[in-house]
Amino acid sequence: MERLQKAIAHAGIASRRKAEEYIVNGRVKVNGKIIRELGTQVGKNDKVEVDDVPIYKEEYGYYLFYKPKGVISAVSDDKGRKVVTDFFSHIKERIYPVGRLDYDTSGLLLLTNDGEFSQKLTHPSHEIDKVYVAKVKGLAKKHDLLPLTRGMKIEGYKTAPAAFEIISVDLKTNTSIVELTIHEGRNHQVKNMLQAVGYPVQKLKREKYGDLTLKGLRPGEYRNLNKKEISVLMNQSK
Repeated sequence: MERLQKAIAHAGIASRRKAEEYIVNGRVKVNGKIIRELGTQVGKNDKVEVDDVPIYKEEYGYYLFYKPKGVISAVSDDKGRKVVTDFFSHIKERIYPVGRLDYDTSGLLLLTNDGEFSQKLTHPSHEIDKVYVAKVKGLAKKHDLLPLTRGMKIEGYKTAPAAFEIISVDLKTNTSIVELTIHEGRNHQVKNMLQAVGYPVQKLKREKYGDLTLKGLRPGEYRNLNKKEISVLMNQSK
């Protein structure tokens, strides 16, 4: 289900604001009845008409994308930088990222045009594990990272407990590779958590999202999610 004005905008008829004007002015019908209420919810089986012309509903698309470093997790950028949807220029649906990855972070990112799917996955109650691999400055030690497993206060909020694994340490470069598993999605969270325990992040990649991995993909490539993967994600609330 989605709001009527959103359904009209989603079909490419008009902007959401213009769609609201159409509704208020009595130009929109749902199942043959004029609707003037902006909060009206419509589903896949409802017939929506604007000026007596049925709207075309886009097919939903679900994509797993290997976001390269140096790309914005957005559909446009006022500074003219490359955005994730630039890699989907031949896709007719108007997709957008589910959540985000920082500009200088690479890895697994989902994109869709299904608002319900996106909203459910980004809601705080939807606790899907996300696995990040970070190259950090310093020789990582277990006792330094233990606070991450208890949750810690960062920028006015307490993080949920995280799991970590020290993959390797490099004495020559004074760097380490650390794997961190979290289920939250606040801005710069992984960087802030590792910074807080004394290990500034130099490079960051998201390798897993729930059971999904980047297997078979190179930076800038993507694939469709299958029905089973979509269903598992939708039902992975804890």
